[in-house]
Amino acid sequence: MTKVDLITGFLGSGKTTFIRKYVKYLIDKGEKVCILENDYGAINVDMMLLSDLESENCGLEMVAGGCDYDCHRRRFKTKLITMAMLGYSRVIIEPSGIFDVDEFFDILHEEPLDRLYDIGNVIAIVKADLEDNLSDEADFMLASQIANSGCVVLSHVQEVSGSYIYRTVEHINNALKKVKCDRRLNVIKDEEIQSEECKDGLSLISEADFIAKDWEKLTFDDYLKIETSGYHSYSYEKKISIDDSNFEALFFMHVSMTLDEIETAIDILFADKSVGKVMRVKGFAQKEEKWYEINATEQGINVNAISVGQDVIIVIGEHLVRERIDNYFTARYSTIKTS
Repeated sequence: MTKVDLITGFLGSGKTTFIRKYVKYLIDKGEKVCILENDYGAINVDMMLLSDLESENCGLEMVAGGCDYDCHRRRFKTKLITMAMLGYSRVIIEPSGIFDVDEFFDILHEEPLDRLYDIGNVIAIVKADLEDNLSDEADFMLASQIANSGCVVLSHVQEVSGSYIYRTVEHINNALKKVKCDRRLNVIKDEEIQSEECKDGLSLISEADFIAKDWEKLTFDDYLKIETSGYHSYSYEKKISIDDSNFEALFFMHVSMTLDEIETAIDILFADKSVGKVMRVKGFAQKEEKWYEINATEQGINVNAISVGQDVIIVIGEHLVRERIDNYFTARYSTIKTS
C-alpha cells in the first residue's frame, strides 16, 4: 500500500517550505514521492513554488480548483486513485491553510482508497510567533488541525524568543480547550535551563509530538521522529463549518505594478482595518525581467527570487471587503471560498 501524509498548517505557517525539506529527506532515504496540492483555488501558487522538485523520484500533481465542493471531492478521489497506480511509495498532500482534516480521513476510508493507501502521518505546521488576537473561527481552524496531528512542528523558531514560543504553545492549548479537545502540548519554564533555541530561560520539552527547532538544524533523527509520528484521533466540538466560514481569497490577476509598488501596497493593506482582516498575501511580481515570490503576513514581507512565476496576487483573510482591497491593485479579480 502507498503511504500518505497530510501536511496541515494555518495561513502563512510555512507548509510549502517544510515540504521541500521533508521531501528531500524522504528521497535521500530512497523513497519515490508525489506531492499533491489540494486547493479549491483556480490558481495554485504553492505548486509553482515546488515545480523545481519534479524529478524521476518526485512527482507533482494538483487537484484543479474552480468548482464546487462535491466536484472538488470527486476530483481529489480520482487523482488519488491514479497516483496509487503510478508506483509512488509515499504521497504527500498539501491542502490550503483553511482545511477540514476530517475530509482527509473520510475520503481515505472510502473504497477503493482504503485498499490502496495506508495513512501515515498528519503533520501540523504552526508559526512560532503565532498572532495573539485570532478570531474564534481562526482558533477553531487552528485547533482542528492540531487535534489530529501526530506531530506539531513550529516554524521560524530562530526568529523569536523562547517566551514568545511559550505564549504560542499556550495559545494552541487554549484553542484546543475552547473546542473541548483533551489534547495539550507540554511546555515548562525553568530559569535554570538554557537551551540552544530558547536562550531566555525557557525549556521546551521535545516530545514525539512536538518539535520547536530551527529548521536549518533539523537532523536525520528529527525527520525520523516526524516521519514516524502517525496521527491522533482526539475528539473536539465542531462548532464551525468550513463551508460556511468567513475566510476567503481574492485573486488579483494581471497586476500592472512593480515589485516595489506591490510591497508598499501590501504594507499599507495590513494596516487598513476597513478592508477586513487580512491574514496573508502571496503571489508573484517581476523586477528587471526576473520573477519574485511574495509571501506576506502582519509580521512582515518575504520576497525571494524564483525561476518562474505568474502575474497574480492573492489576498487571504476574514470578512474581506473586495471593493476596498481592489483599490490597492490595478487588476481583474475573482473571489472564491478557501477550504
